[in-house]
Amino acid sequence: MSEMKTVETEMKAIVFQLLDEEYGVDVHQVRSIERIQEITRVPRTPSFVKGVINLRGIVTPIIDLRSRFDLVETTYTDETRIVIVNVNDLEVGMIVDSANDVIDVPADSVEPPPKVVGGIEAEYLDGVAKLEKRLLILLNLERVLNPEEIITLRQFKEKSE
Repeated sequence: MSEMKTVETEMKAIVFQLLDEEYGVDVHQVRSIERIQEITRVPRTPSFVKGVINLRGIVTPIIDLRSRFDLVETTYTDETRIVIVNVNDLEVGMIVDSANDVIDVPADSVEPPPKVVGGIEAEYLDGVAKLEKRLLILLNLERVLNPEEIITLRQFKEKSE
């Protein structure tokens, strides 16, 4: 019985930074982490959609997570990364301040999200993991990239192919 429990009690998370907060997404949803590159703007998209990049021959929509969460935007640096995630069969890049870690998150360290964490609404969160001296905010990518916006991005992607 204890063997089966260990399978369900941990997830691996890719850790990235926005402002002074650490965020995590399930490693299974992350395709790659890329350096910031030239982004082609797309008209008539929400302000947090920065445009698209050509990633190894695939047109990939890019969103700025700071903008998505109504956080103060900043200039991109050498540390800035694009985390390419797959949500409902759509690859989307999320611009983050830095991405620097993969960690194991024990299930018993995860608590339900408070109403607001780091200025971000609970609806975008899966929970908060308390790990030794770290607090890791776990994102719910399906909500961060909500279905209507994903449909818009998907339609754009299809037009551009």
